[in-house]
Amino acid sequence: MTAQDAAHHRPWRAIQRRPSRKIRVGDVEVGGDAPITVQSMTNTLTADAAATIDQIRQLEEAGADIVRVSCPDEASTAAFRTIAKASKVPLVADIHFHYKRAIEAAQAGAACLRINPGNIGSPDRVREVIQAARDHGCSMRIGVNAGSLERDLLEKYGEPCPDAMVESALSHARILQDHDFHEFKISVKASDIFMTVAAYQMLAEAIDCPLHLGVTEAGALRTGTVKSSIGMGALLWAGIGDTIRVSLAADPVEEIKVGFDMLKSLGLRHRGVNIIACPSCARQGFNVIKTVEALEARLAHVSTPMSLSIIGCVVNGPGEALMTDLGFTGGGKGAGMVYVAGRADHKMDNEQMVDHIVELVEAKAAELEAAKIAAIAAE
Repeated sequence: MTAQDAAHHRPWRAIQRRPSRKIRVGDVEVGGDAPITVQSMTNTLTADAAATIDQIRQLEEAGADIVRVSCPDEASTAAFRTIAKASKVPLVADIHFHYKRAIEAAQAGAACLRINPGNIGSPDRVREVIQAARDHGCSMRIGVNAGSLERDLLEKYGEPCPDAMVESALSHARILQDHDFHEFKISVKASDIFMTVAAYQMLAEAIDCPLHLGVTEAGALRTGTVKSSIGMGALLWAGIGDTIRVSLAADPVEEIKVGFDMLKSLGLRHRGVNIIACPSCARQGFNVIKTVEALEARLAHVSTPMSLSIIGCVVNGPGEALMTDLGFTGGGKGAGMVYVAGRADHKMDNEQMVDHIVELVEAKAAELEAAKIAAIAAE
């Protein structure tokens, strides 16, 4: 058991997830006891299949479980078939305004259809989409956004609000349920954190389907990460949420990174190296900031869950190292102490430290993966 695994099993850190029924998005389970999945969305022109496939590859390498692809026109759904065949992860077809695009996407290999009830059209059109999903083995996501609520709800409530969003979601869930279609999840997103959290809290008590979390249009990389972490973090902490998408005006790969970091910080999902680092001060025995930047870049390829502490001095360094798989604490005279499994192991010159830690992490990752394979073989 790694130090990170041990920390995860401390009872005061456990989050009790809201019980929900399980659905499938392609071969990925969502809800129930399945791991919380991390999603992003392509921003290439979908009609450009090569560019879209290339971006999906980048998202796959970053760890994406599910990728959403917009299908605004016939050229997009025509290209979707090629894109779906090339993708290693299930694809969600994002549909707005034209129900026929949903039907075409289902026929082209979409694993899930995301529809926005406020703009998909009449109940009859929604029913046709349901039938297409059933015929082609697609799940569905009812995607409610505060910015595109139905006109009658806006007239009823006067403005976008949590009650209006939940009423919209539940009314469309009933349509699916009335047609004996239960392979669906729901999102109720707003750019306002308070509205988002309140809507999801209400929805979580009203229905047992999986919930897709997100703070929509959260903003640029830094501000969007902060807003998403506050809103989604509060919900995840309360056990609400089965799949997440961090909406950033940034490279979609960053959405996957932030999503996993969010889940890692709550002990809900573990992927890659979790670097614990001090903010640095005059006591630091080496340049902590540049070291962490270098290590993040050079360890980005490691998907094996592991914890690494990089602390500038001996005030907190040894204590942090006790709780991590590997660690380095700054000392004096251009060298520091390397910790392995919480224990001081050997000294290392600062100049060689980054290369040395990368070697240690890669070796530890290989060891853990070999142990996992052996355990599976023994079952």
